[in-house]
Amino acid sequence: MGKHRLADLQLAIMQVLWDRGEATVGDVQKELEPSRKLAYTTVGTMLARMEEDGYVSHRTNGRVNVYQAILPREKVSRSMVSDLAQRLCAGDITQLVCHLLDECDVSREELSALKKLIRQKEQELSDDK
Repeated sequence: MGKHRLADLQLAIMQVLWDRGEATVGDVQKELEPSRKLAYTTVGTMLARMEEDGYVSHRTNGRVNVYQAILPREKVSRSMVSDLAQRLCAGDITQLVCHLLDECDVSREELSALKKLIRQKEQELSDDK
């Protein structure tokens, strides 16, 4: 799997595209507006660069470009989490999970779901032998 390290603004734009399916430059600008004051041209330039990098593609609707994500959210998430684990914890997954559990408000339901995921992974590993 290739490394997909997205800068903060790129990730924010991808989130809009993943959530909406597709969006124009204006749609992305409006969606990011409350927290980010970005010029229309800045968003357009960023989307054009992201298209060159193979993150998004576009179709033309009249005179407007409509963008959609090419990279799946899951692939980017996995790559970024793997990179984070490597940089912060030297790849030590236990340490990373400990940090997450200590720093995040984890509900009983989330803990139960995590235990289920661990059991599934244990089953997969025993099936591989």
